[in-house]
Amino acid sequence: MGRGYTVDDTVEVYLSKLCDQPAATVTGVLVGQSSPQRDVVVMACRTPPRQEGLVGVGKSLDKEWISEHARQVSRMLPGGLSVLGVFIITDADAKETLTSLRQLVFTVQSLISSEHVWKPADDDVTDCLALHINPKSRKIMCRTFDIKDPKSMAKPADWKYQSGVSSSWSMVTCSVRVDLLLPLPDCSQSMEKCVEEAVREWARQMEKTVCLLDGTQLPEDAELTAGQKRNVRQVFTAQLLVTPDQGRLTSVVQQCGGSLALRGVVHSRAYLHNNRPKAKMAEKLLKRDVLSTVVTRLHMWLEEQPSSENLVKGVSRDQGTETFCLPHRVFSPVGVGGPLFVCDYQFKDEDPMEVIDRLKEMLDIDAAHKDLDTQLEVAAEVHHPAEAPVEHIAVREPKRNNYIGVVMATAVALLAAAASTLYLADV
Repeated sequence: MGRGYTVDDTVEVYLSKLCDQPAATVTGVLVGQSSPQRDVVVMACRTPPRQEGLVGVGKSLDKEWISEHARQVSRMLPGGLSVLGVFIITDADAKETLTSLRQLVFTVQSLISSEHVWKPADDDVTDCLALHINPKSRKIMCRTFDIKDPKSMAKPADWKYQSGVSSSWSMVTCSVRVDLLLPLPDCSQSMEKCVEEAVREWARQMEKTVCLLDGTQLPEDAELTAGQKRNVRQVFTAQLLVTPDQGRLTSVVQQCGGSLALRGVVHSRAYLHNNRPKAKMAEKLLKRDVLSTVVTRLHMWLEEQPSSENLVKGVSRDQGTETFCLPHRVFSPVGVGGPLFVCDYQFKDEDPMEVIDRLKEMLDIDAAHKDLDTQLEVAAEVHHPAEAPVEHIAVREPKRNNYIGVVMATAVALLAAAASTLYLADV
């Protein structure tokens, strides 16, 4: 017997509407939570069409575009929710499309995992879902592939709709202060690679932090909802404590073109569906969300730069201070009244309507301005003192939940010719 998938009945309604569309082929991703016992699916998001045409034409799938959409969706998911697989709606024979679905599953998961900076855990589920729906007969073929095995063959899986799957998730939240100093490359190195290597070192530190849930360090196998009512949503506040020997990177001397200081506070959250969620799972999902939200903002900032190499050269040459604000996190409910939320990242100069448009394009969610939770992270105020050397610049301390911004500045001592600082925003 293969894996089982418990699917929220709102997903059934959504997929049925897609079946009624005139498009020959519709593709998308399936979102939910994996567990060793059984997976739950709470969202399906159709792939938006490219500007120049439809995603699927006949039997040919635009795997690059579908995978990029899956990557963007993955960035918009908080801890506990992930892309579980892909779906295709076509009247082509299910067996004929299985090869294309297999290739698509591996391509999607490879791209998504390329942005993960944490080490896989032994209890991570590696089976990914491929769903085929015939829009005329509404017949479903559900298969899984083990992405750890390049030679993995399709295994049958059970797809079962159920009402109220999204109604009673537990949520763990925390605010984490970030204070990193990352080296920037010299002319012979890639800025993206240097930043990624430094962030991976920070990720190893974060994975070793002590997690307190409602002020208590629980045993790994402790149930979060022990002694509480079943099927009632519970909210827990967590703290991630860095031990003294983890407070700084190992001192090294290396040639670089500058440094990137990342400072501020990020809001993080994780959802748990299991009726008996364990402290170990809550801690893992929460830490991964902290890492994911920081890395996502770094990627978005780097993608906004016309040329990261020229950026470093320009700062080194000018020996000045320049500020860049990274986007802050905005949450939106998946359905009316929640309890599940997804997120987007809003740059300081963006209008809320741009967030609403992205939620519609990427997740096919009809959000209103009043639905957006913009209070958890608010833009920082970064001051520019005139001609002050970086060692004398007073950095404004964040109050509560801040998002990341970047400042390019003159380097301290002999480490580099230029430095940059990422600030998180004030509430």
